[in-house]
Parts: sequence; C-alpha cells; structure tokens
Amino acid sequence: MGGARVTMSSIRPPQQRTPGDPGGEAGGTAPTPEPVISLSSLHVSFTRGGKAVHALRGVSLEVMPGEIVGLVGESGSGKSVLGLTLLGLLPDRPRPRISGRAVVCGVDMVTASREEGRRVRREHMGAVFQDPMTSLNPTMRVGRQVAEAAGTEAEALRLLDAVGVPEAKRRLRAYPHELSGGLRQRVMIAMAVAGSPSLVIADEPTTALDVTIQAQILELLASLRDEFGTSFILVTHDLGVAAQVADRIAVLYGSRLAEVGKAEDVLAHPVHPYTEALLRSRLVLGSDRSRPIVTLPGEPPDPGAHPPGCPFAPRCAFHLAECDAALPELEMVSGPAESVRLAACIRWNDPTRVAIAQTAREPWPEVELGVLGGAPPAALIHDVYKSFPIGTALKRQQLHALRGVTLEVNKGEALALVGESGCGKSTLLRSIAGLQPINSGSIEFGRGARPQMVFQDAGASLTPWLTIGELIGERLRSERTTRAERATRVRAALRQVGLPPEVAESKPMQLSGGQRQRAALARATVVPPDVLLCDEPTSALDVSLAATVLNLIGQLRRDLGMAVIFVTHDLAAARVVADRIAVMYLGRIVELGPSDEICASPAHPYTQALLAAVPDVARR
Repeated sequence: MGGARVTMSSIRPPQQRTPGDPGGEAGGTAPTPEPVISLSSLHVSFTRGGKAVHALRGVSLEVMPGEIVGLVGESGSGKSVLGLTLLGLLPDRPRPRISGRAVVCGVDMVTASREEGRRVRREHMGAVFQDPMTSLNPTMRVGRQVAEAAGTEAEALRLLDAVGVPEAKRRLRAYPHELSGGLRQRVMIAMAVAGSPSLVIADEPTTALDVTIQAQILELLASLRDEFGTSFILVTHDLGVAAQVADRIAVLYGSRLAEVGKAEDVLAHPVHPYTEALLRSRLVLGSDRSRPIVTLPGEPPDPGAHPPGCPFAPRCAFHLAECDAALPELEMVSGPAESVRLAACIRWNDPTRVAIAQTAREPWPEVELGVLGGAPPAALIHDVYKSFPIGTALKRQQLHALRGVTLEVNKGEALALVGESGCGKSTLLRSIAGLQPINSGSIEFGRGARPQMVFQDAGASLTPWLTIGELIGERLRSERTTRAERATRVRAALRQVGLPPEVAESKPMQLSGGQRQRAALARATVVPPDVLLCDEPTSALDVSLAATVLNLIGQLRRDLGMAVIFVTHDLAAARVVADRIAVMYLGRIVELGPSDEICASPAHPYTQALLAAVPDVARR
C-alpha cells in the first residue's frame, strides 16, 4: 500500500514542453525555471496557555511561475498561517517558532531580516485578504490607496479599469465603505497586482461573495495570471472554487499536506479520504434533497493536541489500527494521469475502501404544509415597500430597497430568498422580524405566531461577556420558569442542535464558528418560533460545517413544525433546504416557484445567470 517517498523533485509540478522547445527529440535539455515558492519541511508553532499549538507540521511544496495552486482545507488546517509565513507577516505575539524553509523569489522568509522581508513583499509579492475592509484604510479615498501601491493616480486608474471596476475614474474619489463587497475586493486585487508581482497570496478572496461576483473575481485572477505571468496561492475551503482556476490543488488537514496533485486529477479521483469527504460534502445543484446532506463527522483536531498517528483517523471511514501507529508520510502515489500525485495515507490504493465509503442516510420525513390542512399562512407579506435616505443633507436621495414585495409562507414550509447583495433579501428579512419599519404594505402572522432570527455572523449576534447558557436562558425569562427549569431547557436546546451540555458554561469566543452558529440556533428555537428567519447562516462556514448547519435547520423545521425563510446567495443550498425559491432583483421578486423547477428550468434571465455562476467541479 505504500508509495515512493516524497522529494523536492516530486513536489515540483511537471513542466510541459512544446514541440519547438529544446529538449525534445532533437536532444538537449530545456532550462527548468526556478520556483517562485519553495517550502521545505516548514514547521510553525505558537505557545498559548502554556502549551505548543502546531499550525504547520513539515509542509513541503513548490509553486512555479504562472501557476495557480489552490490551498484547500477546513478552518484551523493551517492555510492562512502558511500564507502569512510566505508574506513574512506572522504576528509577533504570541511569538511563533519556525523551522524549515519558506523561500519566495530566492529569499528565505523564515530567516530574512525585517528589511529584506519588506523588500520582497514590495518588489515581488501581493496579497488579497478575505475581508477587504480590514485591509483598506476607511479614512482614505480608494484612489489614494491604490496610488500608494501603483505609484501614480494615472496608474491607479489603469489598474482599477483592468480589474473591472465600473466608472473607475469616479470610484477614485470614493471611500471603501461606499463600495460593495465585490468592488472592494477588486480594489484589493488592483493593489495586489500593482507593479506586476511574481506572487499573489489570495486568502479566501471570494468567501461570502455572491456567486456572480465570485465567478468574476476568479475569472479576473485567471486573466491576471495569463497577462502578467503571476503565480497565485488561492486559499479556500471550497473545492468548487479551486476547481474553477487552479492548476494544482494542495489539501491541508491537521496542519499537514494530505494530498497534492493536478486539479483535474484530485477532483475526479481523490486519493486521500479527507479530500473524498470534502467532495462528498459539497452541495451541487443535483444534490439529493430528499435526504440529509452527506457530512463529514466530527471536528478537525486540536492543533495543541494532535494525535500520534494520522490526524484524520478519528473521522475517517477507512480507519485501521495501523493508522494510529505512526504519522503517514507524504508519498508519491500512482494516479489516473501521468502527473505527480502525492498523498499522506497508508490506504490510498486499498480496493476495500470503496465498500466502506457508502453510508446509508434515511430520507427526510414528509412535511405536512399548513396549506394542505387549510391552516392560515405562517407569514403573509403584501405589497411591501421600503426605502432609505442616502446622500448629504444638501443632496438627499432615496434608496429603494423593497418595491412591492408580496409573499405567502405556509405553516411548515421552507422558502429561500435568493439574489445578489443589494437586491433586498436581508432588508425583507429584517422587516419581517420587526427590526426595521416598512414604508407601506403589510406583514402579518398567524394568530399568536412569532418570528425569530438567526444572523449571518453568529459571533457578532451573541453577547460576548455572557455564557451560552445565559444567552439561551434569557429567552425563557418571560415564561416565569425557575432557575433549575431554565437550566434543564437550556441543556435540552443544546442537545437538540448537537452541542454537549458543558457548552453552556462557555463564552461565544471560546467556540468555533460552527459551534457558535449552532448555539445561535439553540437560542432561536429554545422557545419554538412559528417562523425561523435565517440570514445567510452558512455563507462564511467551511463546506462540511455548512452542510451540518443546513441539516440541522432541516431537522429543527421538522421537529418543531415551524416555517423557515432562508436568505442565501447560493442556489444549490436554496434548492436543498427549501420547498420554494423566490429570486429577488433590485427590490422585486422576479421569479417564484418550486425549488426543483426553478433550478431545472429557470424562466427569468437573472435566475439563469445565477445558476450559470454556481461553481461546479464537474465543469472543470
């Protein structure tokens, strides 16, 4: 079951030669270009709470000029730490311990002085981070910030044009908060490619963006590679995103490389069980919506307490006793194509894996919609208008967020609101929740019905100085329960969302992102609402965590008999979680119908454009 031991020559991707190159049949050897990145046995650890936290463990990888490498894995796998190490931007506190080499354009960023690191970043590197608002100065106009990187305002204007910013000359005078998320990300890319760098580190540049904007950003990265020969490290938790542009995919798990290979090989024939599990957890438009989504059980290992053997062993469907004995090395393995393929698994070519991989999933029970029994609708939205004043006192304008929205949501039904940012989805949800007044129209609920909302960022919606138990228990105070009764119901609510009772003693920041989202759902449903309002609850989660949360919402809906209004920009998620889909554009509903029909045969051109932009590994 073993393979060849990995060497630096096997880490380097194979170089393609054209018939006219030296080194063909005429003899001679084509010069091999030097790699832009050369990682060799890179270890990075931090000391927290008196113990070592291992963020990277022996990572070796090379990236060649003009190559896009997709770095894929769940949160906590070490992706961002690897990018920060290459940039020489690891934090001073806690001070990291680093060994091995991280050579960028001929300079080892591990041993380089601060001055040398700054020179390499200035002359050879660019960076695009997940949240551009944390990287852009909110007090400076966009043009000045791009000009600082580009040298002149004229060059800044050229770069903004090149990355597809509409009305670029006018945007030079804008502040970051005046731009949409997609435009801010384009500004960051313009700054990153100023000076034609050899390497750009793009850390989750499309997370939480609309599918159409995401597709445009990925197309932009590919065009910059083709035009300038720039290499990219594309950090992402979604294999579908990496599939669109990456030449090779490197999968990280437990601070180590689990699999490396050509993108088409990794996507079509994953060798490592973790890669296979990530692919199975991905939602696609053709996913089976009659059953719960296939999820990856368990959670990533604690970086402060890695198991002695394979880090994926506790979650692996192919686990053997030998997997716990020793840490598997990254080895060269045989693959379906003549290309370098690496994996860290002792069972990569074990034929019995196929039989173990299949797990049965019971179908969802049928949901009895209120409309079938003649029950009144859970929510009735009629001809709702909502506008916001914008501009200065001297030049006041109205932004029309909702323009005559009419919807009827039946008892027990799940309805998805789909559309790009700015279409009015969240405004409608907040209006239904009573968090903002409407200008005209009406929003009515069934007798005694009450809505409850779950927000996109659970960390921002949970009071940080209260424990999870206190946050959930707050909703029970109006029922005049005793302290013991509240504690019992809090524990029951936590069990219902798959959290252990001891989580009640934790503060929100002591939990992972997925745990916080579950705690938010427990808080929203401890007193079962008639209508659960979900505003992008999975957009910033890893693929496996997102699938778990979607399954949880589906289970709670059926257990509690509540209606769900689910806001998302992901049509694949909308189809799986909802009975009907309402597509919104510029404050109006442009298409409404059963989920399967909307996704199979969309009638409106806007819906068709949204479907065409959904990332799909099959379209590689």
